[in-house]
Amino acid sequence: MTDRNADADADDNWLLDEDEPAAAPTGLTAPEQRLWRVLIVDDDVDVHAVTRLALRNVSFKGRELELFSAYSGQEAYEILRSTPDIALVLLDVVMETDDAGLILARRIRAELNNAIVRVVLRTGQPGQAPEQRVIIEYDINDYKAKTELTTQKLFTTVISALRAYESLMMLERSRIGLGKILAGATNLYQIHSLREFASGVLNQVSAILDVGADGVLCLMQCGSGRPEVVAATGSYAALADAANMPPDHALTSTIDKAFAEKRSQFEHPANVLFIHTESKRELAISVTPPWPLAQIQRDLLEVFCQRIAAAFDNLYMFGQLRKAQEATVVALADLAEFRDSDTGGHVRRVQQLSDAIARRMQQRGAYPDELTAQLIDMIGLASILHDVGKVATPDAVLLKPGRHTDEERVQMQLHASVGRTILERAANMVDGVSYLTYGAQIAGSHHEHFDGAGYPQGLHGRAIPLAARIVAVVDVFDALLHERPYKEPWPYPQVRAYIEERSGKQFDPEVVAALLELIADEPALWHPERNSP
Repeated sequence: MTDRNADADADDNWLLDEDEPAAAPTGLTAPEQRLWRVLIVDDDVDVHAVTRLALRNVSFKGRELELFSAYSGQEAYEILRSTPDIALVLLDVVMETDDAGLILARRIRAELNNAIVRVVLRTGQPGQAPEQRVIIEYDINDYKAKTELTTQKLFTTVISALRAYESLMMLERSRIGLGKILAGATNLYQIHSLREFASGVLNQVSAILDVGADGVLCLMQCGSGRPEVVAATGSYAALADAANMPPDHALTSTIDKAFAEKRSQFEHPANVLFIHTESKRELAISVTPPWPLAQIQRDLLEVFCQRIAAAFDNLYMFGQLRKAQEATVVALADLAEFRDSDTGGHVRRVQQLSDAIARRMQQRGAYPDELTAQLIDMIGLASILHDVGKVATPDAVLLKPGRHTDEERVQMQLHASVGRTILERAANMVDGVSYLTYGAQIAGSHHEHFDGAGYPQGLHGRAIPLAARIVAVVDVFDALLHERPYKEPWPYPQVRAYIEERSGKQFDPEVVAALLELIADEPALWHPERNSP
């Protein structure tokens, strides 16, 4: 509160001291329990004293008033700028200038963009600011002459203004909350991982509540017993490592009740939102904000839950499609390898290691312009198709032990162009970039060399697609480690030495560096059971 005690006479202060508002309680307070903030703006200290005396016992909906004082338009402007939740301004017109109050009223709306605060003009000189002109030209909510403002009329004016402010605040919270729901739901539709989805849900719930709410998202799998913890935040973060919700946890009983009754539970501090999806999945989101949820917050969260259910069904369908897609791709790759039983699980290992190298390169900051999130997401699936063109290679060439003749080598090398052509045709049937796009790049270019000495086009350096540069290293690394029709498996040290020696020649040095880091961190990637270091 701002006072001008230095300018007031000692005889005036008895009015102020008796009416001084209590200090605001420490800690967080629910918006519905905070004091109504009222700003008195007048250059006459007696007006402040009388106004405080008249409003000393006023309360509205169980909430008392917190009175602020300003003695000039500029002082009031600074208070309003630093205290955005002021509900009402009782504003004098003539202060440091004849129109200081009118200027402040305009600045509140135009400069502070505050359309919610109620502004009641009080003037002792109506001739200075005629009521009709002021009401039309300025965005104020009431106009009163000081001579007509009895204690009862001041009470009526204040309560009417607070009621209007509360209604506007509810509308504004609904608008902001619905905006957050729309933005949050849009983001959720772009998420392809269940845990990412769950974390995104908790973040959006916290945003809707306007507090840093702790949360636990649980997924009840069909036929299972305890709810599975999918994501957790804040003080509950440790629960993310638990397989199921602990039976003795403080939130468990409310979560169990939500699943049993199949409806949301609001039992402060535990609030559990129950969600039932079209795919017959059941979700529960538990949040523990520092105060009981207001009805408007409950309503907004219930609306958001409907969007969550739709987004979860979308995620589930995406997962099913992705599994079917991957199964189809693996079947195609297995078909290409069917005649070559010695290659074993080559394509599966290439998939795993290509994905791991792409993610390690991202951590290393390599090629940020080429290593897009889309490439990282798709390279594992696309790499499975690297040898799909071998379906056109004759058995006599593909399965021949020992070295190929020059003519056979030409036939063997055709598989790169054949694979690219097949996959490009398929990719052209899909809108945008897909795993088929990267698959065509990999199939057609993973035999290119970084120094330009490879085939089929003799591409050089970064002219070779990054996906193909990654698979080029992985394909050779895995082939050397395992038995093939034309060779015995090499020991790991020999394989590593070969890969290092060919870095910058056959292979991209950045890809080689990522591979060596990975196998240092995860030795199982080179299958120690078959190759002694």
